[in-house]
Amino acid sequence: MPERRIATNGIALGVLDEGEGPLVVLCHGFPELAFSWRHQVPALRSAGFRVVAPDMRGYGASSAPAEIEAYDVVSLCGDLCGLLDALGEESAIFVGHDWGANVVWQLAVLDPTRVRAVAGLSVPFAPRAPAAPLEILRRHIGEDFYIVWFQEPGVADAALARDVRRTLSTSRVWTAQWAQETDPSPPRRPPWLSAQELDVYVEAFERTGFTGGLNWYRNIDRNWELTASVAERRVEQPALFLTGELDPVRSFMPAEAMRGWVTDLREEIVVPGAGHWVQQQEPEAVNAALLGFLGGL
Repeated sequence: MPERRIATNGIALGVLDEGEGPLVVLCHGFPELAFSWRHQVPALRSAGFRVVAPDMRGYGASSAPAEIEAYDVVSLCGDLCGLLDALGEESAIFVGHDWGANVVWQLAVLDPTRVRAVAGLSVPFAPRAPAAPLEILRRHIGEDFYIVWFQEPGVADAALARDVRRTLSTSRVWTAQWAQETDPSPPRRPPWLSAQELDVYVEAFERTGFTGGLNWYRNIDRNWELTASVAERRVEQPALFLTGELDPVRSFMPAEAMRGWVTDLREEIVVPGAGHWVQQQEPEAVNAALLGFLGGL
């Protein structure tokens, strides 16, 4: 994964494309790859779906433009629309995790005719904030919040790339304090990630670095400005939201914010005992939820 590159929206995406039937597009988050969906692809393919999982812009086998502004949400949604065009599809069911969830929610309001249904994992749909989001985060959570720390170009990039295996194995949040510490023992991978699976991520991010993914965060205020014209739009497509019980994102992005904004929310699922990397940690629960949702469309 991925198996081929597809030209779209002025860049190229490395994609996995398997199966036949209604199209499901799987969009990963930070710092992940199409490989993050390795447990979902065979389940969806066996259930009669065509499954496309791209390395998103800035990741893995896909293009990584140098300009920070190249990673705003309009460009990222444009990548997905161009992907549909290249595949000869008018629309698809979009499933996203983490930043990928934010992108598929935004695609559902920016270009609703391209989205047949939408499922967000870990990150709920968030209506437009009353002011630029970064200042709100600084005021309410602080300068040491990881999203704020990510903002200065080059700083988090170097810290995360210094020891990729440590970065990808830690159970802690990436912060300036974390970056300054030296772990006394070798990093321990999570039990749901095999040594071989971790090696896939380590190889990819040792090659590409983390700048492409970090640039998604550096467009948060720009995204707020670019989406002003659709601030009052609702997500009207059939929708699913799924998160892990222990996902720390729940503390600052509560699912309750979707009330009234996602008008056809079919189900809201909390997977017991699961953390943020829910589709990798609890694949059977996630697969059952996705297949149940897709079966009801």
